[in-house]
Amino acid sequence: MHAHIAGYLEAHHLVLVTAESCTAGLIASRLADAPGAGSVLEGAFVVYSALAKQKHLGVKPATIEEHGLTSEAVALEMARGALARSEANVAIANTGVADGGGNEPDLEPGTQCFAWVFRTGPLTEQAFTETRVFAGSRNEVRIAAADHALDALVKHHRSLSR
Repeated sequence: MHAHIAGYLEAHHLVLVTAESCTAGLIASRLADAPGAGSVLEGAFVVYSALAKQKHLGVKPATIEEHGLTSEAVALEMARGALARSEANVAIANTGVADGGGNEPDLEPGTQCFAWVFRTGPLTEQAFTETRVFAGSRNEVRIAAADHALDALVKHHRSLSR
């Protein structure tokens, strides 16, 4: 389904790592469905809880306390943490609520926060963040979020070339 994304990553020498909460590995899985994905996908961190985000990706407790688990600030720290723990040169992170409830009952169901971070040099990066709300069942929200994350990756990378 996402062969065009895998081809784009390969053509631009991009290797992806994901840091996923609400999508629980679905972003990486959607890309892995494409032939040749092994050359452009390094791996995926699935970090559902606040503790997992902190322990495995270095998300600061203060960031979670100040902004909430479903926030662009947390997604950005997740993406940066995944890049720091990998050899990839681009990261996608996602955190959100698919169907309401949970630890953030005030959030609209389908709220998803994303971050895309590109290593642009040994000590430099370019980052993008976004919050979107997707409609549908829990599974439909997760699929829409994963597809959006991959499609927006190409859009953001193209904007770097301008």
